[in-house]
Amino acid sequence: MLLQRLFSIFPANWPGLGLLILRLTIGTTFVVHGISIEQNAALPKLLVAVAAALAGTLMIVGLWTPIAAALSLSIELWLLTQVLDKASHLHFAALASSLIMLGPGAFSIDARLFGRKRIALRDPPQPPGL
Repeated sequence: MLLQRLFSIFPANWPGLGLLILRLTIGTTFVVHGISIEQNAALPKLLVAVAAALAGTLMIVGLWTPIAAALSLSIELWLLTQVLDKASHLHFAALASSLIMLGPGAFSIDARLFGRKRIALRDPPQPPGL
């Protein structure tokens, strides 16, 4: 219900394909970064890695996309304060922001669960003999 209120449409065709590519790009990057963290890393870094992998997986399948993108955005903003190479984190923060604003698109689980449904009404059946 929340996602239906956030987005009035879930675009298909070329715009939907563009959103799918955006989701796959961001999601795959986050999953790879989340998996590549050392197993013996400090607890905050390990929690960020798990959150990144979870957010990436949700974005790839298109489930709870705005929430996953907001989690990705917060991770990227936190990483901007922690690392010296800020360009890539700023880039992915901008991509996550655009995904929050645009929504998941028609090629997502969100669209199947929360998208608008078309209900076709037929003429009421006529009683026999009329």
